[in-house]
Amino acid sequence: MILKEEEQQVTDYLIFHRMPLDILLEVKDHMISQISDIQLNEKLSFDDAFLKTRKLWEDEFKTTTYYLLYSGEIPMILKKIVKAKYNKIIRKSLLLAIVASLFSLSFVFLSKDQTMYNDLFRMYNLLFILTPFLLWVFNKKIWKHVRRDFKYEGKLFFTIYQQNLALFISCIGLMFQFVTREDKYLFRFFRTDDPVSAFPLTLTFILPYCMYSMIIFMIINFLEHKKTLNGLKDFLDISK
Repeated sequence: MILKEEEQQVTDYLIFHRMPLDILLEVKDHMISQISDIQLNEKLSFDDAFLKTRKLWEDEFKTTTYYLLYSGEIPMILKKIVKAKYNKIIRKSLLLAIVASLFSLSFVFLSKDQTMYNDLFRMYNLLFILTPFLLWVFNKKIWKHVRRDFKYEGKLFFTIYQQNLALFISCIGLMFQFVTREDKYLFRFFRTDDPVSAFPLTLTFILPYCMYSMIIFMIINFLEHKKTLNGLKDFLDISK
């Protein structure tokens, strides 16, 4: 049986390695279980069992870099977990962005003229601003948990998703450019015989897809952050 003081030693060890709180709690459970097994099977004291456990986990806590999402060094185990989780989010975002782009393209064939297409295009892109905005408005309880400077004990992010949420507002700002602009190239290319230059036409396909991918990525990231915080509600008082 692990005492409270002994459990705190494990917590302090993981805090030292700057693991986000959600990952810290998960890893702590595994380490405590392993310490208990070693104590029971090898008849060792907590200190000796903890030392042996740390040696077994030594490779997992070696520092590495993951510049795609982290500016500094992080433990190897954190990189593995983050990479696995974010690979799923990125794949999902890219696939949903394809669907969103195809839906946007369908307005070319549903519109009677260029003006109607521009109106539909703007209204559709407006949804990619309203959706994250409404998510933000209706989740007031976790506003402070979105800030990069709000950390557990002033040291740790609450979830692995928290540090990327600062991009939320930036993506919304970029989407405003698509709401205000006119797209004259797609309609001309598909619905008229007017010549269209290859470069602006290519950009018309690529830029909206990139923006849809970013917005969808941030929405999924926000929802995962919220879900993870709800999973920590027995450990945290989110309402405060």
